[in-house]
Amino acid sequence: MPRSGSIRAFALLTAIVAGLTSASFAFAQKQATSRNLLENPGFERSLVGHEWLPTGWDTSQAGIPTVFFGRDSFLVRSGQFVVNVANTSTIFPMAHNWNQTVPVGPESWGKVARFKVWTRNNGVQGRAYVMAQAYRDTLTLLSLNWKVTRDEVRKRLGITKLDDPAMDLGWSRTQFDEALTGWVQREAAVYIPPLTNVLFVRIGLLGTGQLMADDASLTLETAPALKRPQVGANLLADASFEEGSALRWEIAVPPYEGARIDVDSTVARTGRRSVRFSNMFDGLVQTRMGVCQPFGRELAGKRVRVSAWFKGDSLKGTAYVKVWAQAPRFGLEQSPGREMLSGTFDWQLLESDFDVPHGTEILWAWFLINAPAEGTLWIDDAKFEVLGDVAPVKATPTGG
Repeated sequence: MPRSGSIRAFALLTAIVAGLTSASFAFAQKQATSRNLLENPGFERSLVGHEWLPTGWDTSQAGIPTVFFGRDSFLVRSGQFVVNVANTSTIFPMAHNWNQTVPVGPESWGKVARFKVWTRNNGVQGRAYVMAQAYRDTLTLLSLNWKVTRDEVRKRLGITKLDDPAMDLGWSRTQFDEALTGWVQREAAVYIPPLTNVLFVRIGLLGTGQLMADDASLTLETAPALKRPQVGANLLADASFEEGSALRWEIAVPPYEGARIDVDSTVARTGRRSVRFSNMFDGLVQTRMGVCQPFGRELAGKRVRVSAWFKGDSLKGTAYVKVWAQAPRFGLEQSPGREMLSGTFDWQLLESDFDVPHGTEILWAWFLINAPAEGTLWIDDAKFEVLGDVAPVKATPTGG
């Protein structure tokens, strides 16, 4: 996403994008002639020079010895091989995944990318997931074209991490937590906004146990008609965490030793459950820790309100609600700050209103705390609603 100091980086990337035509045309031709956009979707072909990694796929890197990635020839759904990811410890909360990057161009804009893959759970404790993401990420596109790492591209162009211009434009994750399953087909579908140049698909695990995967596909289809949300309706799924698993929520837990976000069945403002943040003090770098849900272009040009009830015990930190919106035209914008909570307090309501800019492609409703922080925080009865329309942008007159 654009940040201060990134103007030079954008100018440089704009000049370089013209040099990517050969790669873009190759993938455009592939999309026109092949329904499945994934390379090696069944994990059958081996990467030359590597003992077990399948062609076209990569793994996340955590540097943790409790995580294992492999490609096996037993319990396959079809063909000869399946891939798996296994984890035996959650001391450091991290998501571990198989992933593939797929370049796309204007031929895909305005369509929906549907990612399907067959998965099998073996002793999963936590959550497994499949996801699809749409990004404008020219550094990644260049890394594929130049056959070097993304960090190497950034170094060659003199772009710092703070000025990294990558921007997420679409996000869809399907999560599941069954301990044991046979082969089940999972899917995630994401809208591809204009200026998207790469899609990421991921098959991962946040927790312990083993997740196996086989027979993946990524296809494009016509996007459904845009549905505008009803004014006053709560747009959040499982807004009070009563489903018990919070699988409808994105959970952002920094890799601090012991940090946790859990559904709590002993504390609630209404109903039987809330979500609890705990053990979030053991970190050196400040970051966000919280729960959130993404929304799309259907909220562009709307005035929205995000709210939730918060409860704290000996909290030494700052808890709050927030809305982030972004699009290629304006970058990142966020809702204004409101009253923020710390200390020990009973249930209190926090809310913030925000005018979603016209042209917004992705919008995040966040309920969070700045970590590291001491103490315990509970959140319940969250709400994200449309209040009405934002006035249309008036054209700037040009004088003569």
